Amino acid sequence: MAGEPQDDCLFCKIVGGHVPATIVRETDTTVAFRDINPQAPTHVLVIPKAHYPDAAALAAGDPTLAADVLREAQSVADEDKLESYRIVFNTGPGAGQTVFHAHAHILGGRGMQWPPG
Repeated sequence: MAGEPQDDCLFCKIVGGHVPATIVRETDTTVAFRDINPQAPTHVLVIPKAHYPDAAALAAGDPTLAADVLREAQSVADEDKLESYRIVFNTGPGAGQTVFHAHAHILGGRGMQWPPG
């Protein structure tokens, strides 16, 4: 069921404190932590504590929670003093999503190329 923790989800395990992560911010509804394979000097993931498989499901199921994720993305950028940064939501395996729990990648601290990927 959407929103409920999933036993086989890595990010649900991080939310539950069962898998360690370098947490940089936490609110009642979100957790932000450093990516274990950073692609930029700042590479932080912001996830909702509730499980939604991807950004589309999150937006449809709980728009307020989706907005919380975006607000926390801005807070991460502010804390890392980023003037420019990229927010990436990969949705589906063809887009590079490998953990099927909605999450935003906050990337900054270096120039970004366009188009990405």
